This record gives sequence, C-alpha cells and structure tokens, in this order.
Amino acid sequence: LLASCAHIDPHPMDMTSAIRSATTKADHNALAQHYEKAAERLQAKAQEQKNQLAEYKTHGYYYGRQTEDLQEHTEALARLYQQAADANMSIAKSHRQMAEDAKQ
Repeated sequence: LLASCAHIDPHPMDMTSAIRSATTKADHNALAQHYEKAAERLQAKAQEQKNQLAEYKTHGYYYGRQTEDLQEHTEALARLYQQAADANMSIAKSHRQMAEDAKQ
C-alpha cells in the first residue's frame, strides 16, 4: 500500500547538475528537448483528463451523487497538467534561446 504513495521522480536525470553544467549549445538543446518531451507527456495527461471530464458531463447519471465531485476533480487535474506543460515549454524555450546565445 505504501508503495503506491511513493514519489516517482519525473526527471530521471539530475536536473540541477545538468542545468548548472550546461555551457554549450548542445547542452542547452539537450535540456530543451528534455523539457519539451516532459511537456508533451503532461499535455497528453491533460487531454486524458479533458476526455474524462467530457465523459462525466455526458454520462453524469452513471456516477450518481459523485458526479459533481468527479467533474471538479478532473477539471482541476486537467488545469494542473496544462499549467505544468506550459511551464515546461517555457523552460524549453529559455534553453533554446540560451543555445542560440551559447558558443559551440
């Protein structure tokens, strides 16, 4: 039961040291690519939640009194995933800009 509550690290590599040691164009492009992939995964999760929300709205009668709670929860999850995706894309954009400014 406790294993299900364990924190799963969304960034398999040590991002702090990777960011600190990034000096070349290739380093920043690699970081940008990492954040873009993370953003894509988060965007997919947001879309899954939006699809689930549509299901709850279309077939709310299946879920009885829990329908409103499920809708609110799912809408909040979709919003949070979207915000995280946007933040990751912003970081990726910053690293793309740093790559342009960096020396080889």
